[in-house]
Amino acid sequence: MGNDIKNKTSENHISENNTQENNIQENNFHEYDVAIKVEGLSKNYKISKKQQKIQKTNEKVKKAVQNLNLEIYRGEIFGLLGPNGAGKTTTLRMLSTLIKPTSGTALIDGLDIKKEETEVRKRIGFLTSELKLEDYFTPNYLFDFFAKLYGISNEEKNKRKEELFSKFGIDKFAEVKVGDLSTGMKQKVSLVISIIHDPEIIIFDEPTNGLDVITAKVVTDFLEELKRQKKTIILSTHIFNLVERLCDRVGIILDGKLVECDTLDKVTRGEKNGLEKRFFEIYYSQEESEAN
Repeated sequence: MGNDIKNKTSENHISENNTQENNIQENNFHEYDVAIKVEGLSKNYKISKKQQKIQKTNEKVKKAVQNLNLEIYRGEIFGLLGPNGAGKTTTLRMLSTLIKPTSGTALIDGLDIKKEETEVRKRIGFLTSELKLEDYFTPNYLFDFFAKLYGISNEEKNKRKEELFSKFGIDKFAEVKVGDLSTGMKQKVSLVISIIHDPEIIIFDEPTNGLDVITAKVVTDFLEELKRQKKTIILSTHIFNLVERLCDRVGIILDGKLVECDTLDKVTRGEKNGLEKRFFEIYYSQEESEAN
C-alpha cells in the first residue's frame, strides 16, 4: 500500500514536471536559464515636509519598492502590471542602472547592477515614455551619436540604421529636428535608439503610453517580432490586454510589493480575458487587509 502511494505520488510529480517543461518549451523560454535575477531589491525615498503636506502623511520615507525577489527567464516576455505609483518605473530604473537601490541587488546576465553598471548597460536596451530627446537634434544625428557611444562600426551602423529607419518609417524624417516631430514619431526614434546595439535583454517602461492607436500597434507588433527572435523582455504597463497579448508571465505590483507572479494562465485561472478580474480581486483584497 505504502509503495503504491509512493509510486502514484512519483508519477504525479513526473507528470506535473513534464507538463511544466512542455509549457515552458512552447513559450520559448526555460525556467532554469535565468536572464535577470532580482534579490531583495528595495528603494526608499525621503519625503520632504512640503511633500508630506501634499500627500497628507507624517511618513518621512516613501517605500517605493519593497524586498522584490524575481527571476526572468531567457527568451520570455515578462509583464510587470500595476497602477500608477505602484513601483513599476522605479523597479525598471534600478534594473537599468539609472538609479541605485537602497538595498538588495539584481543580476543581469550574471552582472551585478550595483557593481558592474557599465557592462550591464551594454547588455540591455531601455525604453521609457519619459525619455526626452533634445529638440534641436535630428534622428540621423542621434542614431550616429549613440552608435558611436556603443562602439558600433560605420558599416554596421549604416546597415542597422537603414533597417530600423525603414521599419519604423523614420527614413522620411531623418533630417527633421526632434522638436518638429509628432509624439508618435519621437517615440519611434526613442525605441530605435534603445535597441541600436541589438541587445538580448530589453526593458520597456510603459512602451505604448501616450501613443495614438497606429503607433501603439507598430510598437506592439515590434515587441512580438522581438519575441520571435527569442529576446528577453520585461515591460511595465497598466494595460491588461497588452499583457494578455504579449506576455508569457506576469507580476502584479502594488505599493512596491510583488503580490502575484506566475504564468498568465495560472494568474487568470484559465479564464479568457480574466486578467482584469483577477487584478482587481488582488487589489481590493490588498486594500482590505491594509485597512484591517
